[in-house]
Amino acid sequence: MIQAGDVRKGVTIEYNGNVYVVVDFQHVKPGKGAAFVRTRLKNVVTGAVLEQTFNPSEKLENAHIETKKMTYSYNDGDLYYFMDEEYNLTPLNHEQVEDALRFIKENDPVTVRFYKGSAFSVECENFVELKIVSSEPGVKGNTATNATKKAILETGAEIQVPMFVEEGETIRVDTRTGEYMERVK
Repeated sequence: MIQAGDVRKGVTIEYNGNVYVVVDFQHVKPGKGAAFVRTRLKNVVTGAVLEQTFNPSEKLENAHIETKKMTYSYNDGDLYYFMDEEYNLTPLNHEQVEDALRFIKENDPVTVRFYKGSAFSVECENFVELKIVSSEPGVKGNTATNATKKAILETGAEIQVPMFVEEGETIRVDTRTGEYMERVK
């Protein structure tokens, strides 16, 4: 248990039967009336954001989120399978892996998050190297500006890349923003 007055960014709590991570908090002491804690909570499963106020002495249940390094093995219809170091397979549905699927391919390392033994989300590495499978050719003279063009990666993700990047090249992508970082030699 944790008191609402002690919450900080990144703390995970159980509230109304759901698990939330504290995204933002503010201790408010109005000139008149009792102090309170204003929080912005993000549901770790659905991603929905909730703004909630608490009495500073109110007790909240701590939620322990377990993370495990795993490897993306394969997909079988609607299920995506991830393997841990002991060769145990964990199946997840499309909604649970949807965000990470843009930047992972088979045998890529990922982080799977669990709550009470059940996996609920997948996060890929912050930077991945992927091959461009489709891109328009760059126009001579457009390479000195910040002009970009659409490129389709080997995972099917569409991102914007500089004009000088060609089809068939391998690039580094920041998976948090979905932005091109650099070409890989």
